[in-house]
Amino acid sequence: MTDLLEVRDLTVHFDTEDGLVEAVDGVTFTVRSGEILGVVGESGSGKSVTALALLRLIRPPGRIVHGAMWFEGTDLVGLSEDEMRAVRGTRIAMVFQSPRTALNPVLTVGRQISRLFELHHGVSRAEGRARTIGMLKLVGISEPERRARQYAHQLSGGMCQRVMIAMALATSPRLLLADEPTTGLDVSIAAQILDLLRDLGRRTGASILLITHDLGVVAETADRVAVMYAGQVVEYCDAEAAFRRTLHPYTAGLL
Repeated sequence: MTDLLEVRDLTVHFDTEDGLVEAVDGVTFTVRSGEILGVVGESGSGKSVTALALLRLIRPPGRIVHGAMWFEGTDLVGLSEDEMRAVRGTRIAMVFQSPRTALNPVLTVGRQISRLFELHHGVSRAEGRARTIGMLKLVGISEPERRARQYAHQLSGGMCQRVMIAMALATSPRLLLADEPTTGLDVSIAAQILDLLRDLGRRTGASILLITHDLGVVAETADRVAVMYAGQVVEYCDAEAAFRRTLHPYTAGLL
């Protein structure tokens, strides 16, 4: 299995009134083609900052201090903003936390997905609508024609998360970053979302970097796991090994 993404010694700092914060401190890992890598750790461990760095979305007072992020043979750190924009949202897509607030409240969910097809695939508005219905079906939304005409506030949390996943997959990305995709969902809906991600990964061939604070989610979903603590990867192994022979005390604490 080849590496789709290789991150080497990634370091991200934030300048604050209280001094320098080393949010990500020398993180190194790989994501293989077609696999799910779980990145697990408590809030503040650097998981989400790592994902934002992969998309080059770190904004002042934050900055990428050094490191390399090789994606399909290209170092993302060295790309211009225009070149990075061609990668962001197309070859690498992200499902953010709190899907209801991430969706545009004044556009129907169908229009939000349709615009992606029009922008990235150059299709007509009518073709974009047709592809949107197909994408909503793909992520398991019933009555997709009716749901496409609705706004985020008219949908449940689980439905909004499915819409966010549909938007992320609309551009056929090679890598999907899923940041706490089950936050705020009840247990049964969360299980459905994880099953959906697993299934879509197999069907589309996309690799998934799954960010979570829950080792149970990792056990159910991931092939490998990177455990983060205080901005560093403290354990990195097959998911099964993380439960069978834990090496780091922090991982044992999470368990």
